[in-house]
Amino acid sequence: MFRDHTRVIQIGDRKIGGGNPVLIQSMCNTKTENVAATVEQIHRLEEAGCDIIRVAVPTMEAAAAIREIKKQIHIPLVADIHFDYRLAIAAIESGADKIRINPGNIGARERVKAVVDKAKEYGIPIRVGVNSGSLEKDLLEKYGGVTAEALVESALKEVAVVEELGYDNIVISIKSSDVLMCVAAHELIAKKTDYPLHVGITESGTLLSGNIKSSVGLGIILHEGIGDTIRVSLTGDPVEEVKSAKLILRTLGLRKGGVEVVSCPTCGRTQIDLIHLANQVENMVSGMDLDVKVAVMGCVVNGPGEARSADIGIAGGIGEGLLIKKGEIIKKVPENELLSVLREELLKMQEMQK
Repeated sequence: MFRDHTRVIQIGDRKIGGGNPVLIQSMCNTKTENVAATVEQIHRLEEAGCDIIRVAVPTMEAAAAIREIKKQIHIPLVADIHFDYRLAIAAIESGADKIRINPGNIGARERVKAVVDKAKEYGIPIRVGVNSGSLEKDLLEKYGGVTAEALVESALKEVAVVEELGYDNIVISIKSSDVLMCVAAHELIAKKTDYPLHVGITESGTLLSGNIKSSVGLGIILHEGIGDTIRVSLTGDPVEEVKSAKLILRTLGLRKGGVEVVSCPTCGRTQIDLIHLANQVENMVSGMDLDVKVAVMGCVVNGPGEARSADIGIAGGIGEGLLIKKGEIIKKVPENELLSVLREELLKMQEMQK
């Protein structure tokens, strides 16, 4: 597999590449200058399972804020820099664990060199990021527009600039909002370099469209053995990005742990508000440190059989429901107690797994 053969890169206290687990990244949508709001959001992301966090650094004030933010968080922090090389230098000096730049928009070679020299001095990686909206004019002309080949050539050209300046502590990202183009680009670049790859479908959209596009794109790329860190880019609360990323990794067998909720699609036999109940269960288990599968079924006719592959489940009836373990009915309870009974059993299981 490609990811087994990528270089190992250290980002804070985390390692990526070389067969290390695929890590989940997200990005704050707070103003980085607002330390309190940024720290509060990062704490929620940490609790949700985020491994690496990125923040925007558009001002010197934002770069300086990194120093205080770093004191209050527990995961590596990446500084996202565009255009101004001085912001990159300031972010590194403030303690960023990695910087994300596009050398092409930093400007003159001596400015890129100043950034590379500072990264080398502090021993932090540079993520060279290229996306379909920032391709050079000559590549657009060469390929007749944005293509997978153009993305790859652009990224490797930017990487070469950093390499020529004597640095190879590099992570690459190539992103497009076109899912299949993004897949093709990753398939190409994985054969051309052994640098770790950060994978995502950029500008993928809202919670619905973004999740679908990211699941399809990331699912294909990761299943092919490509990708060392991932981000599910969504227009909304970044905590949702982490939840989705965890589920994608679990579905592909790339991450274990956490509660997996399965539920039936409802039908005419459904006698309870299954949609509401399933959402309640999903919210309830989101913070539980437990490796189990929970089934939420809409009727007692097929519920026990359908829930057999789950560790525990509930099935609704008329005003009552069943608590099921491994397909066996444990007890019957009133409908309004289903959620609390399930929670009680899950907490017991959590204690036993400790």
